[in-house]
Amino acid sequence: MNVLGRLYEYRELLKSNIKKEIRGKYKGSFLGILWSFISPLLMVLVYAIVFPYILRVKQENYFIFIIVAIIPWTFFTNVITQGTTAILSNANIIKKVYFPREILPISVATSGLINFFISCIIIFIFVIFSGIGLSKYVLLLPVIALIQYFLSLGLIFITSSINIYMRDMEYIIAFIMQILFYATPIIYSIDMFPEKYRWILNINPLAAIMASYRDILFYKQMPNLTSLGVVTLISFLVLIIGYVIFRNLEKGFAEEV
Repeated sequence: MNVLGRLYEYRELLKSNIKKEIRGKYKGSFLGILWSFISPLLMVLVYAIVFPYILRVKQENYFIFIIVAIIPWTFFTNVITQGTTAILSNANIIKKVYFPREILPISVATSGLINFFISCIIIFIFVIFSGIGLSKYVLLLPVIALIQYFLSLGLIFITSSINIYMRDMEYIIAFIMQILFYATPIIYSIDMFPEKYRWILNINPLAAIMASYRDILFYKQMPNLTSLGVVTLISFLVLIIGYVIFRNLEKGFAEEV
């Protein structure tokens, strides 16, 4: 409750910081926010050529199969990479003015969530015009996105605070993100693996999140509620642990930045 009280007291700063994150990401760019659409589309285009035609992956509607997962992945990776440097990149403000430091990672995660919802327009357009169409399960999309939001926010509470004391963290995260991309069923289906080995992929909470997006948007079915429930608990646990770590480490932010 103390956290919510602090955020409410500085709500105007939080709002302005979220707006700054959304606008500042593409500041000076000719296409501006259109890059929210273009970047994932270019990624999808590459994979849609490489995997079906070069690596001979057999998957019906492969372009749509990828796009319903790669846009949520882009949301995740943008929040983690930008959130990791959120404190350090605002060093001058932190030295001069007091405000709840958690506003910085929250602003990054929230602006990422807003950009994701905007990018979902791409998914809807392609799903509709491909003939797959939308089902009633699309109403679960905000729920899945919020679960991903809380998981991402918990992670950047940890990475952004550690990055102040260990500046190599952002490079370590960049490397981990590359590995995690291939360890998450985004450009391939988990069904490609023998059933006895699938548990290895399912250790990754993002596997259940991406599978849920694919269930509601590609297969038009109810996602696995057990897996989603477990990931929800993990996300809130990561959020709580991340915030505790952040609060303990923030005492030295002003001196270290």
